[in-house]
Amino acid sequence: MIDPLTARIERRGPIAPRSALAKLAAALLIAVPLIASIDVVSASVALVLEIPLLLNAGLRAREFWTRTAVLWIAAPLSAVTIALYGSPGGAVYFEWMLIRVSDGSLALAAATAVRVLAIGLPSVVLFITVDPTDLADDLAQRLRLPARFVIGALAGMRMLGLLADDWRALALARRARGVADQGRIRRALGMAFALFVLAIRRGSSLATAMEARGFGGSGSRSWARESVWTRHDTTLVLLACVIPVVAIWTAVATGAWNFVLGGNG
Repeated sequence: MIDPLTARIERRGPIAPRSALAKLAAALLIAVPLIASIDVVSASVALVLEIPLLLNAGLRAREFWTRTAVLWIAAPLSAVTIALYGSPGGAVYFEWMLIRVSDGSLALAAATAVRVLAIGLPSVVLFITVDPTDLADDLAQRLRLPARFVIGALAGMRMLGLLADDWRALALARRARGVADQGRIRRALGMAFALFVLAIRRGSSLATAMEARGFGGSGSRSWARESVWTRHDTTLVLLACVIPVVAIWTAVATGAWNFVLGGNG
């Protein structure tokens, strides 16, 4: 449900209201350590530990499967590619020209598929629940990034949604004038140029409006919403640290750890 006052999507779940910076930090803390190894143990353990996080992110089932569909498609496709053309090792089950299916390629394929899901799912789910305005507030107020850059980028992101509406409006206007039956390439180029002109005009108007409201002044600026960091945000970051630590420890303890830069993969 969208709040009409803030244009923010209201989500239920303990992770949904957490700080945008905490969510991004959690996604990075989970993903970066898992990149260091390609083994099915660490990726599988991480994926299992991520299930509570995914369930409490506040996404409905339909939204979850829709937003993560590309991962569920990419994981098996990458596994098939690795199984057919991956590094051979052990018994060979099938061989034809460049294709060689062996124990080594199958093990690497399974590890790759699970690794894609273990790294991608929390990143996508946590990023979906991040509100752009909250992220801008956190970056400027907590990380002390330049407010001019942060708010300018936020304004640009807010304008991206209007491009699709402008494109549809241009298409309907050209059709009403009888110029929509030309070649597709010529029509697309003409509409792209018109959309570019509209974007420049809207950007100029937005810059004038922001300058009239004191944006970019020399004094200290105020914020409509204060960035708040609570103990729940700290808990989320700490839990995100636990996931890769347990996953890597399990892989090392079982002898499955396969460091990517170590030359064993």
